[in-house]
Amino acid sequence: MAKLNALMKDTAIYGLSSIVGRFLNYLLVPLYTHYMPKQSGDYGVSTNIYAYTALVLVLLTFGMETTLFRFANDAPATYGRRWPDTVFSTVFATVGVLTAIFLLLIFGFITPIADLLGYADHPEYLQMMAVVVAMDALQAIPFCYLRFQKRAIHFATLKLLFIFLNIGLNVVYFVWLGKTTVFYVFFINLLCTGFISLLFIPELWKIQWHFDGRLLRRMLSYSWPILILGIAGILNQVADKIIFPLVYPDRVEADVQLGIYGACVKIAMIMAMITQAFRFAYEPIVFAKSHDADKNEYYAAAMKYFLIFTLLAFLCVVGYMPLLQYIIGADYREGLGVVPIVMAAEIMMGVYFNLSFWYKLIDKTIYGAWFSLAGCAVLVAVNVVFIPQYGYWACAWGGFAGYATCMLLSFFIGQHKNPIDYPLRDIGLYVLLTCILYVAMVSLPASWPVWLHLGVNTLLLCLFVAYIIKKDLPLKSLPFIGGRLGKRS
Repeated sequence: MAKLNALMKDTAIYGLSSIVGRFLNYLLVPLYTHYMPKQSGDYGVSTNIYAYTALVLVLLTFGMETTLFRFANDAPATYGRRWPDTVFSTVFATVGVLTAIFLLLIFGFITPIADLLGYADHPEYLQMMAVVVAMDALQAIPFCYLRFQKRAIHFATLKLLFIFLNIGLNVVYFVWLGKTTVFYVFFINLLCTGFISLLFIPELWKIQWHFDGRLLRRMLSYSWPILILGIAGILNQVADKIIFPLVYPDRVEADVQLGIYGACVKIAMIMAMITQAFRFAYEPIVFAKSHDADKNEYYAAAMKYFLIFTLLAFLCVVGYMPLLQYIIGADYREGLGVVPIVMAAEIMMGVYFNLSFWYKLIDKTIYGAWFSLAGCAVLVAVNVVFIPQYGYWACAWGGFAGYATCMLLSFFIGQHKNPIDYPLRDIGLYVLLTCILYVAMVSLPASWPVWLHLGVNTLLLCLFVAYIIKKDLPLKSLPFIGGRLGKRS
C-alpha cells in the first residue's frame, strides 16, 4: 500500500499541472466560442490544425519519451552516474535533428502544403504551428527527464506557468484588444511555447552531454514500434478531426460542425487529463519496478484504482452537466450529447495504456503497434463511412469503437503472453454500478429545475463514493488523511 500511496501522491502533483491547467484552459473555451461565432468556422479551423500538430508531435518525438525511461533505468557498469545524461543527450540530439528537418520541409514547401490542407489563403497558420510543434517536441525530452528525476513539482510549475501565460495573453488579445480571429490563437501559442523553451536553458546547461551512436541504434530498434503505436494512438484521438473536413460534403459547413464537436469534446477531456496525470506518475514507476517479485500484483491494483477514479470522474461530469455546459457558448451546445460517448472512449484508452506495459517491459513493442493500428483502422473506417451522413456523431462512436478494439486486443493477447490476475469481478461491479447511476442521472425529468437535478445527481455520486470507501479505499489508507485519522484514534 505504501508504494500505491507514492503513486497517488505523484499522480496528484502531476494532476495539478494537468487537471488544474486544463480547467484553466476551459476558460478559453467560452472565450473562443463567444468571440469566434459558430458560423465563422474559426473554432473548427483551430480544432483541425491542432489535430495535425498533435500527429506531428508524435512523429517528431519518435517514441523517445518511453525509450528514455527504458534505457535510463538500465545503466551499464562502465557509465555509472553519467548514464542517464548520456541517454538524455542521445535522445535530445535525435529529436533535434528530426525537428530541424521538419521545419526545413514546412518552410521550403509551404505553398503546396497549404494548398493540400485547404489553407492556401492562410499559410501563416501552418508556419506558426510548425514552429510551435517543433519547440514542443524539443521540450518533451527535458520534461520527460524531470519525470525520470522525480522532480514533479518543477514539472508542474513549468506546465502551469505556460497555462497562466496563455490565458492571460488570450484575455488581453480577445477581450481588451478585440482580436477575434483564429490567427491570434496560434500567435499566442507561439509566444508562450517560446517563453517556456527559454526556461529550459539552465536545465540543459547542467547536462553532461555525450552522444552515443551505439546506444542510438539500440534505442531506434526499441522506439520505432512505439512510434507506430504512437501514430496509431494519436490518430485514434485526432483522425476524426483531420478526416471531417475531407469527407463532409460542404467544406464551409464542415468547419462549423467541427467547431461544435471540438467545443463539446473539451468537456469530455477530463478523462484525458486523469489518464495523462496517471501516466506521468505511473510510467517511471513501472520500469523501475520491473524486476520486483510483486510487480504483477502492483500492476493489477493500479489498474483497479485507475478505473475507480476515472469512473467517478465520468459520473461527476455527467452529474454536473447542467453547470458544465456553460463552459461553451450557447451556439455550440447542440453537440453535448457526444460527451458521455467520448468520455467512455477515453476511459478505454486509459485501460489500454495500463495494459500496454506487458509488451513494453519485454521489449515487444511491436504488439502495441499492431493493436493501435487495428484500432485506428476501425476508427478511420467508421469516420469515412458515417461522417457524410451522421456528422460529428460518427466521430464520437468511431473513437469508442477504435479504443475498444485496442483495449480488447491488448487484454486477451496480453493474458496469453504475460498473464496478470486483474480483479475482473471487482472491476465489473464498478462498471455495472456506474452504468446504473448514469442511466438514473440521464433519466431525470427535463422539466425539473437545475438545482433539483444537481441535488439528486450529488446524492447518486455520494452513493458511488460510499461504495468505494466501503469496499476498496478506507479513509485511513489515504495519504495525508490516513495519518491524521491514525493520530486521532
